[in-house]
Amino acid sequence: MEKQLDPAAVRAAAARIAGAVRPTAVVPAGGGVWYALEHLQHTGSFKARGAHNFLAAHRAAGTLPDAGVAIASGGNAGLACAWAARAQSVPATVFLPATAPRIKVDRLRGYGADVRLVGERYAEAQAACAEFAARSGALASHAYDHPLIAAGAGTLLEEVRAALPGLDAIVVAVGGGGLLAGVATAAREHGVRVTAAEPEGCRALSAALEAGRPVDVPVDSVAADSLGATRVSADALAAARAGGVRSVLVPDAAITSARRMLWEEHRIVVEPGAATALAAVRAAREPLGERIAVVLCGANTDPSDLTAGS
Repeated sequence: MEKQLDPAAVRAAAARIAGAVRPTAVVPAGGGVWYALEHLQHTGSFKARGAHNFLAAHRAAGTLPDAGVAIASGGNAGLACAWAARAQSVPATVFLPATAPRIKVDRLRGYGADVRLVGERYAEAQAACAEFAARSGALASHAYDHPLIAAGAGTLLEEVRAALPGLDAIVVAVGGGGLLAGVATAAREHGVRVTAAEPEGCRALSAALEAGRPVDVPVDSVAADSLGATRVSADALAAARAGGVRSVLVPDAAITSARRMLWEEHRIVVEPGAATALAAVRAAREPLGERIAVVLCGANTDPSDLTAGS
């Protein structure tokens, strides 16, 4: 198995997940912008890529225990882990903050996961997960901070390039940085520019770039359920620095506006975390590129606030 995140690891991940995940569809949105519809992925987010790659690699290496896999997640990574574990016929135990949206908890249980609600922040769920894995012998996965998880996420870059010849820029939302780490690693080989979009109240990457190392940040945003990591991964920071990634912060009002626009103009329902990438494009004072792909990365949300009164 790959021990580091590099383009070779992303290519290996693409081979492992071929046929198991849905290739991302790319559609024009106008004005030189295209949407990468990764919210249509299995389990409703790009996380299915990394989860499948992680477990398939361990299965191939003979290191996938009968006790299964354990993960702490704000929701989407847990869904993906439970889905991938079911495909590998092993148990999945998922730890979430008690603040996780009910829709994600219900879906997790629908995938057969043992769901455990702990604390109010991701860090608390992560500590409980680590203790459980050590005690039970389950394989500890991670929502974003692992080379196999990030490499799996990075596989969507080549799919977007194939669907959109001449792609010169891609915009991704950032929480803990798994998607960014994988996409930036893959994009660097092809000269594709990457913009990292974060809510102003969840700025783990921006803070790490300023400090020169991952640092803890407070979390307070409408998109915190999926982008609310208190610290970005070292791989994400390294990929951002090596690839000259542009960091953009957007206010919650812009995120909410972008999410509603996607619904009203395209009937696309995404969670606030996914709308963060589009919000960055809409707020940019200068074009982020000539042919820009905006990754709509997740759709596990309650759409009632979008459809109310419509």
